[in-house]
Amino acid sequence: MNSEQKTCQNCKREFVIEPEDFAFYEKIKVPPPTWCPQCRMQRRMAWRNERGLHQRSCDRCKKSVIGIYPSDSPFTVYCQSCWWSDEAWDPSSFGRAYDPSRSFLEQFRELQLKVPRQHTNNYSESTMVNSEYTNCSGEDKNCYLAIATAYSEDCLYTHWVTSSKACVDCVYADKSEYCYDCLDIDQCYRVLYAQSCVGCRDSSFLFDCRNTSDSIACVGLRNKRYYIFNQQYSKEEYERKKKEFALHTKEGVQKLAREFYSSDIYKHHPRKSYHGQSNKNSTGDYLSNSEDSQSCFYAKNLRGCRYGFWQYDANDCYDCLAWGEQEWGYENVTTGDKGRSLRFCNMCWGSVHDLEYCELCFSSTEDCFGSIGLRGKKFCILNKQYPEQEYRELIGTIKEDMRKRGEYGSPFPVSMSPFPYWDTVAQEHFPLKRDEVIQRGYYWREPEKRSYLVTLKSEQIPASIHETEDDILKATIACKHNGACDEQCVTAYKITPAELRIYRQLTIPIPDLCYQCRHASRVQKKNPLKLWHRRCMCELATHQHKGSCPDEFETSYAPDRPEIVYCESCYNSEVA
Repeated sequence: MNSEQKTCQNCKREFVIEPEDFAFYEKIKVPPPTWCPQCRMQRRMAWRNERGLHQRSCDRCKKSVIGIYPSDSPFTVYCQSCWWSDEAWDPSSFGRAYDPSRSFLEQFRELQLKVPRQHTNNYSESTMVNSEYTNCSGEDKNCYLAIATAYSEDCLYTHWVTSSKACVDCVYADKSEYCYDCLDIDQCYRVLYAQSCVGCRDSSFLFDCRNTSDSIACVGLRNKRYYIFNQQYSKEEYERKKKEFALHTKEGVQKLAREFYSSDIYKHHPRKSYHGQSNKNSTGDYLSNSEDSQSCFYAKNLRGCRYGFWQYDANDCYDCLAWGEQEWGYENVTTGDKGRSLRFCNMCWGSVHDLEYCELCFSSTEDCFGSIGLRGKKFCILNKQYPEQEYRELIGTIKEDMRKRGEYGSPFPVSMSPFPYWDTVAQEHFPLKRDEVIQRGYYWREPEKRSYLVTLKSEQIPASIHETEDDILKATIACKHNGACDEQCVTAYKITPAELRIYRQLTIPIPDLCYQCRHASRVQKKNPLKLWHRRCMCELATHQHKGSCPDEFETSYAPDRPEIVYCESCYNSEVA
């Protein structure tokens, strides 16, 4: 079978389906997609709310909770305790017979509005210790506003952080401790304002460094110590210069940031075509230890995957967003934990197998179609259980009906998402204005109006952490942006005792932006979730080629960007 060029039925742009893609669709018995990869990614993201947290009451026990559904949401929402209780409710009680005269999606929507949903998307209440203000997380202790954070302790305002301790304002960090304002770090300790670093410690303002310690404002270092702006210093000289930077003050941090990001070493140091390492026959970005995987982002340990985002430990999965430990998945959002053969599913995990068009199904649920909230069930359609033979015959009928209506083979439309578009991951990567959301028929909800009684303006924050007294904990601080941005600013914020303790331990100043705006500033440093075909820019004869390097690759660095981009071989010759 040859490659075929298709026209996206959503954005009308051209895209290509490769022979190996057709083989995958044939194997899992689904039709090829009619939307391009970018539109498919946006559609999946609109089904995942990570950061849109709201105060509401549990619809069963009336306990006040902080959750991902607004108080005026049309859905029934239970707190975690009520939702997981076998005595509180029975998902099978909502079961209904399939009506062949009506659209399956219409019938699923009716079920969706009735079956209770969890107030947060955490793994389970029992795995979260003193971590109420979290979402999409599990196995955490003493974490606060930690999103997609797992196996971590004392982490605050983090996003996709695993197996870490006392990290604040970090995105995509693993096995790290006491790090602040970092993006894409692994096995780091007391590292501040860094990006794409592994095995570093006691350093500030690093980019693309490995096993580097006691260094400031450096790029591309390997196994170095006592470096400043990529120059070697003695220990005594380094300590003296470090004090001169005054990084315990807001002015000192801002001044060094301006100098570092405008420096030649930062702007002109060669960049590898992608962030990550140890990949074979794979493309994407922030990708590691993967093989035969294409167009995957923020992923580890993949085999035979395509168009994945935030994935790990996955085999033969296409178009999946968030989580891992699964195989033969297609068009899923937030699935994993030993999942197999899941298609068009949302928030299903825990040894679940052979599910299609299901939501919130857990704990060894198998062979179910169009069901919500099931645990340990088999052969259910729209939450109604059938004998196996009758189940399989009815599934064939439903799929044929869906094909005739043009429903089967595509995931649930964005219009059925339980979350306002503004609250979802889609708004972060594919931002839309109010009129655009409404025009497309998506769920729009006006952002909540904030009326905090501000007691401290951003310019009144103490300039130095040494000058910051405990009474800062009582203050309601105005965000510097004051809502005049497109970053979902919450306009004001407070400093928690755990937060202040870490700032003092790391000797860093109090931030002058709210946690949402701080998160947005880190997201802006990430490369886009898109690839361009480019050629290596290396012209050094010492890199085993004559003249310009002939290697070509897919990269998230757009051709009009100023960075010098090398293939992996030339990059390793220059840096490693």
